[in-house]
Amino acid sequence: MFEWIASPEAWVALATLAALEIVLGIDNIIFISILVGRLPDHQREPARLIGLALAMITRLGLLFSIAWIMGLTEPWFTVLGEEISGRDVILIGGGLFLLAKATHEIHNSLEGVDGSAGSAAAASFGMVLVQIAILDIVFSLDSVITAVGLVDHVSIMAIAIILAVAVMLFAARPIGDFVDRHPTIKMLALSFLILVGVTLIIEGFDVHVPKGYIYFAMAFSVAVEMLNIRLRKKQASAVKLHKALRED
Repeated sequence: MFEWIASPEAWVALATLAALEIVLGIDNIIFISILVGRLPDHQREPARLIGLALAMITRLGLLFSIAWIMGLTEPWFTVLGEEISGRDVILIGGGLFLLAKATHEIHNSLEGVDGSAGSAAAASFGMVLVQIAILDIVFSLDSVITAVGLVDHVSIMAIAIILAVAVMLFAARPIGDFVDRHPTIKMLALSFLILVGVTLIIEGFDVHVPKGYIYFAMAFSVAVEMLNIRLRKKQASAVKLHKALRED
């Protein structure tokens, strides 16, 4: 299971995936914060901690279920002479999901209309946890499918997800503030989802894409953006992205 430990490429994959999982988890943190804000002050921190723990459990559960289906290589049906297995269905369906998800998020962030969370009445602790659990399932899909598309080892995916949730647990606010100050980081992450989505679809049709090319493209883009951020420090402030929900 851990034969990848001696592979430098595997460690690069772990670092890349963990960083991407953190950025993709920002929206999850924002929605959890909005829901937790409906609780009395003394219940907010426990609810936030339980919410993030549920996020990790949900991601790991989805990861292992998808990883199991990925092992189904026997053909399920044939399309235009091409045999489609359970693994191919997950890859192609996951790729299409990431393309739609990323395109929708980019549109809403740049051209959408700011919404409002409204002045909802105070909710019960249990009801808030139920809502957080449901949201975690929705937000977990893209992160888990991204993990499956980027890495070949389930153990690396699991470690990256655990690391990402641990970082979000202790640094949710600084990370959120950084992404808010530098919205191009979020745009890069969504662009990476498009890249991963296309790769998944291609591999779903039995065309292997070396992961090293994907890591290089991501690393190069991030390096260029870090230089841009340093150069823009003394210039005009960054563009503010639209948000689907905003805390009152």
